Amino acid sequence: MSSFSWPIRVYYENTDAGGVVYHAEYLKFFERGRSEWLRNLGFEHTQLKAEHGIIFVVRDLHIKYLQPARFDELLQVVTTAAEVGRSRLVFEQKLQRSDEVLTAATVEVVCVDCETFKPAAISPAMKQHFLEIK
Repeated sequence: MSSFSWPIRVYYENTDAGGVVYHAEYLKFFERGRSEWLRNLGFEHTQLKAEHGIIFVVRDLHIKYLQPARFDELLQVVTTAAEVGRSRLVFEQKLQRSDEVLTAATVEVVCVDCETFKPAAISPAMKQHFLEIK
């Protein structure tokens, strides 16, 4: 499947006293990458909740910190939908400085009913968009 890339600037608020990105900030970067991936396909989180009664929630996350990101760097969050199931998506995500991978994560998200938080099927039309991302 194709990858989607989103630019991220490291701000002072993202770093520790040494000017290195604090470990929890990478989760925020990856969340932005997935949200922008979804938006790029024409789906807004607020629209999905209001019109379809669904939201996506993180179920599982594995992350590898390989190299530090630093204050004021311009980086890329690269997001790939590696698996598209009935109600789940598995993303492979990387935070990169040019071609150098700084952090890599596998993130499983599940589509759930926004009222009951029980798994909900991803619509066939939405699933088709996920499979055809360019």
